[in-house]
Amino acid sequence: MKRIANEAAAGAAQRADSDPGFSGEVIRWQKQHGRHTLPWQNTRDAYRIWLSEIMLQQTQVAAVIPYYQRFLARFPDVASLAAASIEEVMAHWSGLGYYSRARNLHRCAQRVVAEYDGVFPKDPELLTDLPGIGRSTAAAIAAFAYGARTAILDGNVKRVFCRVFGIDAYPGAKPVEDRLWQRAVALLPQNDIEAYTQGLMDLGATLCTRSKPACPSCPLAQRCIALATERVHQLPVRKPKKPVPEKHVAMLVVTDRDEVLLQQRPGSGIWGGLLSLPEMDHTSPEEADLAHAVAPFGEMAMHERLLPFSHGFTHFKLHVTPYQIRLAKRLQMAAQSSHVWYPVARLADAPLPAPVKKLLLALFAEPDLLSQ
Repeated sequence: MKRIANEAAAGAAQRADSDPGFSGEVIRWQKQHGRHTLPWQNTRDAYRIWLSEIMLQQTQVAAVIPYYQRFLARFPDVASLAAASIEEVMAHWSGLGYYSRARNLHRCAQRVVAEYDGVFPKDPELLTDLPGIGRSTAAAIAAFAYGARTAILDGNVKRVFCRVFGIDAYPGAKPVEDRLWQRAVALLPQNDIEAYTQGLMDLGATLCTRSKPACPSCPLAQRCIALATERVHQLPVRKPKKPVPEKHVAMLVVTDRDEVLLQQRPGSGIWGGLLSLPEMDHTSPEEADLAHAVAPFGEMAMHERLLPFSHGFTHFKLHVTPYQIRLAKRLQMAAQSSHVWYPVARLADAPLPAPVKKLLLALFAEPDLLSQ
Protein backbone atom coordinates (compact mmCIF):
# COMPACT_ATOMS: atom_id res chain seq x y z
CA MET A 1 0.00 0.00 0.00
CA LYS A 2 2.81 2.39 0.89
CA ARG A 3 4.63 1.48 -2.38
CA ILE A 4 1.52 2.47 -4.36
CA ALA A 5 1.29 5.72 -2.43
CA ASN A 6 4.94 6.47 -3.11
CA GLU A 7 4.51 5.77 -6.83
CA ALA A 8 1.51 8.09 -6.87
CA ALA A 9 3.57 10.67 -5.05
CA ALA A 10 6.38 10.46 -7.58
CA GLY A 11 3.96 10.86 -10.46
CA ALA A 12 2.33 13.85 -8.79
CA ALA A 13 5.71 15.47 -8.25
CA GLN A 14 6.53 15.15 -11.95
CA ARG A 15 3.27 16.88 -12.91
CA ALA A 16 3.45 19.50 -10.19
CA ASP A 17 5.22 22.29 -12.05
CA SER A 18 2.50 22.46 -14.72
CA ASP A 19 -0.63 21.51 -12.79
CA PRO A 20 -3.50 23.91 -13.60
CA GLY A 21 -5.81 22.03 -11.24
CA PHE A 22 -3.74 23.15 -8.26
CA SER A 23 -4.45 26.87 -8.68
CA GLY A 24 -8.10 26.16 -9.49
CA GLU A 25 -8.58 24.30 -6.22
CA VAL A 26 -6.93 27.10 -4.25
CA ILE A 27 -9.01 29.83 -5.91
CA ARG A 28 -12.32 28.02 -5.44
CA TRP A 29 -11.55 27.34 -1.78
CA GLN A 30 -10.44 30.90 -1.08
CA LYS A 31 -13.57 32.45 -2.58
CA GLN A 32 -15.80 30.25 -0.44
CA HIS A 33 -13.81 29.62 2.75
CA GLY A 34 -10.85 32.01 2.81
CA ARG A 35 -10.40 35.18 4.85
CA HIS A 36 -12.17 38.24 3.45
CA THR A 37 -12.56 40.68 6.36
CA LEU A 38 -9.03 41.43 7.54
CA PRO A 39 -8.43 45.21 7.92
CA TRP A 40 -6.01 45.33 4.97
CA GLN A 41 -8.23 43.39 2.56
CA ASN A 42 -10.76 44.71 0.05
CA THR A 43 -8.50 47.58 -0.96
CA ARG A 44 -6.14 48.46 -3.80
CA ASP A 45 -4.25 50.93 -1.62
CA ALA A 46 -0.62 49.86 -2.03
CA TYR A 47 0.38 51.72 1.14
CA ARG A 48 -2.01 49.75 3.34
CA ILE A 49 -1.13 46.48 1.64
CA TRP A 50 2.60 47.16 2.01
CA LEU A 51 2.20 48.10 5.68
CA SER A 52 0.29 44.90 6.44
CA GLU A 53 2.79 42.71 4.58
CA ILE A 54 5.72 44.18 6.51
CA MET A 55 3.94 43.81 9.86
CA LEU A 56 2.93 40.23 9.05
CA GLN A 57 6.55 39.18 8.53
CA GLN A 58 7.38 36.92 11.50
CA THR A 59 4.18 38.01 13.32
CA GLN A 60 0.73 36.43 13.64
CA VAL A 61 -2.39 38.15 12.28
CA ALA A 62 -4.02 38.52 15.70
CA ALA A 63 -1.00 40.39 17.04
CA VAL A 64 -0.70 42.61 13.96
CA ILE A 65 -4.29 43.90 13.75
CA PRO A 66 -4.23 46.36 16.70
CA TYR A 67 -0.78 47.66 15.71
CA TYR A 68 -1.90 48.07 12.10
CA GLN A 69 -4.97 50.05 13.13
CA ARG A 70 -3.05 52.32 15.53
CA PHE A 71 -0.29 52.82 12.98
CA LEU A 72 -2.77 53.85 10.28
CA ALA A 73 -4.53 56.23 12.64
CA ARG A 74 -1.25 58.11 13.13
CA PHE A 75 0.26 57.57 9.66
CA PRO A 76 -2.70 57.34 7.23
CA ASP A 77 -0.56 57.53 4.09
CA VAL A 78 3.00 57.13 2.91
CA ALA A 79 3.64 60.90 2.98
CA SER A 80 2.76 61.21 6.68
CA LEU A 81 4.98 58.24 7.50
CA ALA A 82 7.90 59.65 5.49
CA ALA A 83 7.57 63.01 7.22
CA ALA A 84 7.56 61.54 10.74
CA SER A 85 10.65 61.20 12.90
CA ILE A 86 12.16 57.75 13.32
CA GLU A 87 11.61 58.09 17.08
CA GLU A 88 7.86 58.44 16.59
CA VAL A 89 7.77 55.54 14.14
CA MET A 90 9.66 53.33 16.59
CA ALA A 91 7.31 54.37 19.41
CA HIS A 92 4.28 53.19 17.39
CA TRP A 93 6.09 49.97 16.52
CA SER A 94 7.28 49.28 20.06
CA GLY A 95 6.22 45.81 21.21
CA LEU A 96 5.75 44.34 17.74
CA GLY A 97 9.37 43.12 17.61
CA TYR A 98 11.89 42.69 14.79
CA TYR A 99 12.61 46.42 14.88
CA SER A 100 14.64 46.48 11.68
CA ARG A 101 11.24 46.25 9.98
CA ALA A 102 10.25 49.63 11.42
CA ARG A 103 13.52 51.28 10.37
CA ASN A 104 13.18 49.85 6.86
CA LEU A 105 9.52 50.91 6.79
CA HIS A 106 10.50 54.51 7.49
CA ARG A 107 13.32 54.52 4.92
CA CYS A 108 11.06 52.87 2.34
CA ALA A 109 8.34 55.50 2.83
CA GLN A 110 10.89 58.28 2.35
CA ARG A 111 12.15 56.73 -0.89
CA VAL A 112 8.64 56.18 -2.27
CA VAL A 113 7.88 59.85 -1.64
CA ALA A 114 11.21 61.08 -3.01
CA GLU A 115 11.57 58.74 -6.01
CA TYR A 116 8.01 57.77 -6.96
CA ASP A 117 5.98 60.83 -5.97
CA GLY A 118 4.34 58.90 -3.15
CA VAL A 119 3.03 56.09 -5.39
CA PHE A 120 4.37 52.56 -4.93
CA PRO A 121 5.70 51.18 -8.23
CA LYS A 122 3.76 48.40 -9.95
CA ASP A 123 6.84 46.47 -11.08
CA PRO A 124 7.85 43.84 -8.48
CA GLU A 125 11.52 44.30 -9.40
CA LEU A 126 11.33 48.00 -8.55
CA LEU A 127 9.58 47.13 -5.30
CA THR A 128 12.37 44.74 -4.28
CA ASP A 129 14.84 47.60 -4.61
CA LEU A 130 13.10 49.39 -1.74
CA PRO A 131 14.22 48.85 1.88
CA GLY A 132 12.65 45.88 3.66
CA ILE A 133 10.83 44.48 0.61
CA GLY A 134 11.92 41.04 -0.53
CA ARG A 135 10.76 39.08 -3.54
CA SER A 136 7.71 37.51 -1.90
CA THR A 137 6.56 40.74 -0.24
CA ALA A 138 6.96 42.62 -3.53
CA ALA A 139 4.85 40.00 -5.28
CA ALA A 140 2.09 40.26 -2.68
CA ILE A 141 1.99 44.07 -2.98
CA ALA A 142 1.97 43.92 -6.78
CA ALA A 143 -0.73 41.23 -6.86
CA PHE A 144 -3.11 42.79 -4.33
CA ALA A 145 -2.62 46.44 -5.34
CA TYR A 146 -2.19 46.10 -9.09
CA GLY A 147 -3.33 42.60 -10.05
CA ALA A 148 0.16 41.63 -11.24
CA ARG A 149 0.66 37.96 -12.12
CA THR A 150 3.63 37.20 -9.90
CA ALA A 151 4.50 34.48 -7.38
CA ILE A 152 4.79 34.63 -3.61
CA LEU A 153 6.78 32.24 -1.42
CA ASP A 154 6.50 33.13 2.26
CA GLY A 155 6.76 30.68 5.14
CA ASN A 156 3.12 29.61 4.89
CA VAL A 157 3.40 28.92 1.17
CA LYS A 158 6.62 26.96 1.63
CA ARG A 159 4.86 24.74 4.14
CA VAL A 160 1.92 24.12 1.78
CA PHE A 161 4.24 23.31 -1.13
CA CYS A 162 6.50 21.04 0.92
CA ARG A 163 3.55 18.98 2.11
CA VAL A 164 1.48 18.90 -1.07
CA PHE A 165 4.46 18.06 -3.29
CA GLY A 166 6.37 15.92 -0.78
CA ILE A 167 9.55 17.99 -0.70
CA ASP A 168 11.80 16.09 1.69
CA ALA A 169 14.46 18.74 2.26
CA TYR A 170 14.88 21.86 4.36
CA PRO A 171 13.09 24.65 2.41
CA GLY A 172 15.48 27.32 3.66
CA ALA A 173 18.42 25.73 1.85
CA LYS A 174 19.27 27.75 -1.28
CA PRO A 175 18.91 24.93 -3.87
CA VAL A 176 15.59 23.83 -2.35
CA GLU A 177 14.29 27.39 -2.18
CA ASP A 178 15.27 27.98 -5.81
CA ARG A 179 13.28 24.91 -6.81
CA LEU A 180 10.31 26.11 -4.77
CA TRP A 181 10.42 29.46 -6.57
CA GLN A 182 10.39 27.67 -9.94
CA ARG A 183 7.36 25.72 -8.84
CA ALA A 184 5.63 28.83 -7.48
CA VAL A 185 6.04 30.62 -10.81
CA ALA A 186 4.95 27.59 -12.86
CA LEU A 187 1.75 27.17 -10.82
CA LEU A 188 0.52 30.75 -11.31
CA PRO A 189 -3.00 30.92 -12.77
CA GLN A 190 -3.85 33.07 -15.76
CA ASN A 191 -6.72 34.76 -13.89
CA ASP A 192 -7.85 35.46 -10.30
CA ILE A 193 -4.31 36.14 -9.13
CA GLU A 194 -5.57 37.99 -6.04
CA ALA A 195 -7.76 35.07 -4.89
CA TYR A 196 -4.96 32.60 -5.63
CA THR A 197 -2.35 34.60 -3.73
CA GLN A 198 -4.65 35.15 -0.76
CA GLY A 199 -5.72 31.50 -0.91
CA LEU A 200 -2.15 30.24 -0.54
CA MET A 201 -1.65 32.52 2.45
CA ASP A 202 -4.97 31.48 3.99
CA LEU A 203 -4.31 27.76 3.53
CA GLY A 204 -0.98 27.99 5.33
CA ALA A 205 -2.33 30.21 8.08
CA THR A 206 -5.63 28.44 8.83
CA LEU A 207 -5.52 24.81 7.60
CA CYS A 208 -2.00 23.71 6.69
CA THR A 209 -0.59 24.92 10.00
CA ARG A 210 2.68 23.81 11.52
CA SER A 211 0.94 21.83 14.25
CA LYS A 212 -2.55 20.32 14.17
CA PRO A 213 -3.17 20.80 10.42
CA ALA A 214 -6.83 20.42 9.39
CA CYS A 215 -6.22 17.99 6.55
CA PRO A 216 -9.87 16.81 6.18
CA SER A 217 -10.90 20.40 5.35
CA CYS A 218 -8.05 21.09 2.94
CA PRO A 219 -8.96 21.48 -0.75
CA LEU A 220 -5.55 20.01 -1.68
CA ALA A 221 -5.91 16.85 0.45
CA GLN A 222 -6.46 14.57 -2.55
CA ARG A 223 -3.19 15.67 -4.14
CA CYS A 224 -1.14 16.02 -0.93
CA ILE A 225 1.89 13.70 -0.97
CA ALA A 226 2.61 14.25 2.73
CA LEU A 227 -0.91 13.13 3.62
CA ALA A 228 -0.77 10.12 1.28
CA THR A 229 2.55 8.97 2.73
CA GLU A 230 1.72 9.82 6.37
CA ARG A 231 4.42 12.50 6.62
CA VAL A 232 2.34 15.58 7.37
CA HIS A 233 4.10 16.11 10.70
CA GLN A 234 7.54 15.43 9.21
CA LEU A 235 7.22 18.05 6.46
CA PRO A 236 8.46 20.61 5.91
CA VAL A 237 11.86 19.42 7.11
CA ARG A 238 12.95 21.55 10.04
CA LYS A 239 16.14 23.57 10.05
CA PRO A 240 19.05 21.62 11.55
CA LYS A 241 19.35 22.70 15.18
CA LYS A 242 22.35 24.56 16.49
CA PRO A 243 23.07 25.42 20.12
CA VAL A 244 21.36 28.70 21.04
CA PRO A 245 23.96 31.24 22.23
CA GLU A 246 23.19 32.93 25.54
CA LYS A 247 24.16 36.40 26.68
CA HIS A 248 24.03 37.79 30.23
CA VAL A 249 23.81 41.51 31.02
CA ALA A 250 22.94 43.77 33.92
CA MET A 251 20.44 46.57 33.20
CA LEU A 252 20.52 49.70 35.32
CA VAL A 253 17.23 51.34 36.29
CA VAL A 254 18.69 54.67 37.39
CA THR A 255 16.07 57.01 38.87
CA ASP A 256 16.06 60.55 40.12
CA ARG A 257 12.89 62.21 41.33
CA ASP A 258 10.18 61.19 38.80
CA GLU A 259 12.51 60.37 35.92
CA VAL A 260 14.43 57.30 34.76
CA LEU A 261 17.68 57.25 32.78
CA LEU A 262 17.32 55.77 29.29
CA GLN A 263 19.83 55.24 26.52
CA GLN A 264 19.34 55.44 22.74
CA ARG A 265 20.43 52.14 21.22
CA PRO A 266 22.45 52.05 17.98
CA GLY A 267 20.48 51.96 14.74
CA SER A 268 21.56 48.40 13.96
CA GLY A 269 21.49 45.31 16.13
CA ILE A 270 18.86 44.17 18.62
CA TRP A 271 16.26 46.78 19.55
CA GLY A 272 17.98 49.11 17.09
CA GLY A 273 16.92 52.73 17.38
CA LEU A 274 14.83 52.22 20.52
CA LEU A 275 15.36 53.68 23.95
CA SER A 276 16.41 51.15 26.57
CA LEU A 277 18.15 50.91 29.92
CA PRO A 278 21.93 51.34 30.29
CA GLU A 279 23.68 47.97 30.39
CA MET A 280 26.73 46.36 31.98
CA ASP A 281 28.35 43.14 30.77
CA HIS A 282 29.17 42.36 34.40
CA THR A 283 26.28 40.14 35.55
CA SER A 284 27.05 40.30 39.31
CA PRO A 285 28.42 43.81 39.85
CA GLU A 286 29.59 44.94 43.27
CA GLU A 287 28.41 48.21 44.78
CA ALA A 288 31.60 49.90 43.58
CA ASP A 289 30.95 48.70 40.01
CA LEU A 290 27.45 50.15 40.04
CA ALA A 291 28.65 53.44 41.50
CA HIS A 292 31.33 53.68 38.82
CA ALA A 293 28.82 52.93 36.05
CA VAL A 294 26.47 55.72 37.12
CA ALA A 295 29.19 58.21 38.07
CA PRO A 296 28.82 60.21 34.80
CA PHE A 297 25.17 60.81 35.70
CA GLY A 298 25.35 61.40 39.42
CA GLU A 299 26.15 60.10 42.89
CA MET A 300 24.52 56.80 43.87
CA ALA A 301 22.40 56.90 47.01
CA MET A 302 21.15 53.30 47.04
CA HIS A 303 20.89 50.21 44.85
CA GLU A 304 18.71 47.12 44.84
CA ARG A 305 18.86 43.92 42.80
CA LEU A 306 15.57 43.17 41.03
CA LEU A 307 14.19 39.86 39.78
CA PRO A 308 16.05 38.66 36.67
CA PHE A 309 14.26 37.84 33.43
CA SER A 310 15.08 36.32 30.03
CA HIS A 311 14.10 37.24 26.50
CA GLY A 312 14.50 35.10 23.40
CA PHE A 313 15.66 36.49 20.05
CA THR A 314 15.91 34.68 16.73
CA HIS A 315 19.59 33.81 17.16
CA PHE A 316 20.28 33.96 20.90
CA LYS A 317 18.75 34.21 24.36
CA LEU A 318 19.31 37.24 26.56
CA HIS A 319 19.38 36.91 30.37
CA VAL A 320 18.92 40.20 32.20
CA THR A 321 19.58 41.07 35.83
CA PRO A 322 18.13 44.52 36.57
CA TYR A 323 19.39 46.81 39.31
CA GLN A 324 17.42 49.77 40.59
CA ILE A 325 19.65 52.70 41.51
CA ARG A 326 18.56 55.97 43.09
CA LEU A 327 20.75 59.02 42.85
CA ALA A 328 21.62 61.37 45.69
CA LYS A 329 22.76 64.04 43.26
CA ARG A 330 22.31 64.30 39.49
CA LEU A 331 25.02 65.67 37.21
CA GLN A 332 24.36 67.57 34.02
CA MET A 333 24.90 65.44 30.93
CA ALA A 334 26.74 66.55 27.79
CA ALA A 335 24.47 67.77 25.00
CA GLN A 336 25.66 65.06 22.62
CA SER A 337 25.00 62.25 25.11
CA SER A 338 23.00 59.24 23.93
CA HIS A 339 21.32 59.18 27.36
CA VAL A 340 18.15 60.99 28.34
CA TRP A 341 16.16 61.47 31.53
CA TYR A 342 12.63 60.28 30.75
CA PRO A 343 9.50 61.06 32.82
CA VAL A 344 8.11 57.95 34.49
CA ALA A 345 4.57 59.15 33.71
CA ARG A 346 5.28 58.89 29.96
CA LEU A 347 6.85 55.43 29.90
CA ALA A 348 3.71 53.73 28.54
CA ASP A 349 4.15 55.64 25.26
CA ALA A 350 7.96 55.51 25.12
CA PRO A 351 9.73 53.69 22.23
CA LEU A 352 11.01 50.90 24.47
CA PRO A 353 11.59 47.17 23.81
CA ALA A 354 8.60 45.20 25.10
CA PRO A 355 10.43 43.40 27.97
CA VAL A 356 12.05 46.64 29.15
CA LYS A 357 8.74 48.51 29.07
CA LYS A 358 7.09 45.66 30.96
CA LEU A 359 9.81 45.80 33.63
CA LEU A 360 9.58 49.56 34.10
CA LEU A 361 5.79 49.76 34.15
CA ALA A 362 5.64 46.94 36.70
CA LEU A 363 8.44 48.45 38.79
CA PHE A 364 6.84 51.85 39.14
CA ALA A 365 3.39 50.38 39.69
CA GLU A 366 4.30 47.58 42.12
CA PRO A 367 7.95 48.01 43.20
CA ASP A 368 7.82 45.39 45.97
CA LEU A 369 6.96 42.59 43.51
CA LEU A 370 10.19 43.01 41.55
CA SER A 371 12.70 43.24 44.36
CA GLN A 372 14.75 40.37 45.74
